Amino acid sequence: MKRLAIVVALLLLVGCSSSTEKIAGQVVSCESITSTTTENSVVLDCLDGTDGASVDSIKGPAIINVWGSWCGPCKEEMPILRSFYEKAQGKVLLIGVDVEEASIEDGQKFVENYGITWPNLYDADGKSRAYFGMGVPVTWFIATDGSVAYKHIGVLKSEIELISMTSRYLGVKL
Repeated sequence: MKRLAIVVALLLLVGCSSSTEKIAGQVVSCESITSTTTENSVVLDCLDGTDGASVDSIKGPAIINVWGSWCGPCKEEMPILRSFYEKAQGKVLLIGVDVEEASIEDGQKFVENYGITWPNLYDADGKSRAYFGMGVPVTWFIATDGSVAYKHIGVLKSEIELISMTSRYLGVKL
């Protein structure tokens, strides 16, 4: 009887475990990011190694998510961002900014391993701190005129939260 109880308990535990299905991401070009560069611009390269954009002059509606591959909460919110991106394409530009990496390869592997398929900028030397400040994750909501409509500090808790903030701060309904 004890063996049966143990077997049933193990089956229940295994059946309730989370899926380890890997969703492949892709390091994509940043050509969809439009910005203007001035003398004082904070210009970052693209994570694919090509020219990036001036983060302080991106026009919206856009959401800029600042992350690092070493950041546990950043990993937690990637499924939320992936699902959101499927719904938001063509309505809101989603841009990642990879910060404080040991190497560009670490950021590229993170993108591939966490199913990211939107453009990501790469801050190799910390110059975005002047614009974004310290700490990750942080998510910026950029209005059509390029102004910061809202800054969400910390991990995104749900896709509903992200959709709600997008509607409230950018006026975009999904």
